Amino acid sequence: MGKAKKIKVSAGEKRSKVGLAEQIEGEKIVTAKNRQKNRKRNEDDEEYVDSNLTGKILLQARKQQMEIEEENNEGQVPNSMKKPLTKLGVEFSDDENESSEDDVGDAYYFENLDINEEDERALEKFMNKNPVPMRTLADIIMEKLTEKKTEIETQFSDAGTLQMQDLDPRVKVMYQGVRDVLSKYRSGKLPKAFKIIPTLRNWEQILYITEPPRWSAAAMYQATRIFASNLKEKMAQRFFNLVLLPRIRDDLAEYKRLNFHLYQALRKALFKPAGFMKGVLLPLLESGTCTLREAVIISSVIAKNSIPMLHSSAAMLKIAEMDYTGANSIFLRVFLDKKYALPYRVVDGLVFHFLRFERDKRELPVLWHQAFLTFVQRYKSDISSEQKEALLNLLKRQSHHTITPEIRRELQNAKCRDVEMTEPMEAP
Repeated sequence: MGKAKKIKVSAGEKRSKVGLAEQIEGEKIVTAKNRQKNRKRNEDDEEYVDSNLTGKILLQARKQQMEIEEENNEGQVPNSMKKPLTKLGVEFSDDENESSEDDVGDAYYFENLDINEEDERALEKFMNKNPVPMRTLADIIMEKLTEKKTEIETQFSDAGTLQMQDLDPRVKVMYQGVRDVLSKYRSGKLPKAFKIIPTLRNWEQILYITEPPRWSAAAMYQATRIFASNLKEKMAQRFFNLVLLPRIRDDLAEYKRLNFHLYQALRKALFKPAGFMKGVLLPLLESGTCTLREAVIISSVIAKNSIPMLHSSAAMLKIAEMDYTGANSIFLRVFLDKKYALPYRVVDGLVFHFLRFERDKRELPVLWHQAFLTFVQRYKSDISSEQKEALLNLLKRQSHHTITPEIRRELQNAKCRDVEMTEPMEAP
């Protein structure tokens, strides 16, 4: 027998290992070869860039230019991008409820938020004089480090407990490097080590190493996106309450306005409605120190985004039962303007909320009367006859020279729910 001939393999085929079966099948099929002619060009010829690549380069250049202009023109708003100032007593327009998530104008809107000093002083009268300081992630971690065997008392008992583990020194050094990146982050990809934090059992302990108070506003937005998407409802609530909310309040207290990235972070937090209500809204109101500026800005997040009716109803009931502050009326008014088909239990809770002030000798702020008017306009047909009479009597004790006559007119023309039920059916 003669020697078997060697199969000649081209240089291109040597690069990838192909199975014998695939080689055999490949020989049976005629394939078209991509012939590319290499034309020689002179050194002086211009180099051409693919059109798709050119488009990507221009897109990135525009984004960078917008970021540079945003930095340089901070505080200087072009007339074409200005929005009307928000003042107390002005109704929330329907246009505010229809806003895209990428509306850059929101940044300028909250830089020019007009807060009336008289209204702010009026709200301060209803604030808690001895507020309980809000707890942050750092506070809880320090407690856990000093008392490892004790359980951490959180604001909500169902929020879970903190998981602590002994860390490898190399892990700690790695996340200290992540901390340095997040403190200077503006845009682009985040470290992979940071993205896996939500999957860790001791995610709070790891997060503490990255020092969230030092994060840039853009990093806080990206972190909120990651944690809202990957954490369960209860864990997301803890992140919102211990990391996001303290940052929002600190930013507003220091700069008197909210950074655009932080505002977008609040909107992302609404992807977990229950976590947002229990981690941001209710703790803010229960603190008794919610300022007018905080209430207006955070309530606008609720007004601009869709929220399931059940979550909103639960929040309204909880707010109605709280000790009153002016901020309560702002949030109630925003929820009422969403025009939900509320269960009678929620309507009854709101009626009792307003009736609590029948014997209150304090001069209630305009916000309270505005919320009362909004409730009557939206749900006057859902109250009972007894509740209608009680609310009319309330107007004799608490009145406003312009708003109260409008409330009385709405109530007098209201067709109550029990009247509709007792009316005889018409004969066919």
